[in-house]
Amino acid sequence: DVQLQASGGGLVQTGGSLRVSCAVSGVTRDSYIIGWFRQAPGKEREAVSCIRTSDGRIYYGESVKGRFSIASDNAKTTAYLQMDRLKPEDTGVYYCTVDLNRGLLGFCDLVGMHYWGEGTQVTVSS
Repeated sequence: DVQLQASGGGLVQTGGSLRVSCAVSGVTRDSYIIGWFRQAPGKEREAVSCIRTSDGRIYYGESVKGRFSIASDNAKTTAYLQMDRLKPEDTGVYYCTVDLNRGLLGFCDLVGMHYWGEGTQVTVSS
């Protein structure tokens, strides 16, 4: 079974930094996408960032470009999302997810994601 284990998150002041990690197990494909989506209260789930394990292609949502960075480990089983210069609007539950079809339905697109981890709360205080 595919399992996603998220860690990190927490409470930080505006301008601070946090890192969340997603450890993926049970995937047998050589190439897939690991990503992070987030959801704030009353809002739809939105794509934050994704990385494809085979070629390192990366996507960032417009609201996080220049502040967040994603990377994977050498084994391509863990993705790290470094979040810098955090803003109150970054607050939400962050979900780790994988797309086993390498973006066939759209790169870092909600409809293409197959498995989801439990969310981790990120709260940015003003």
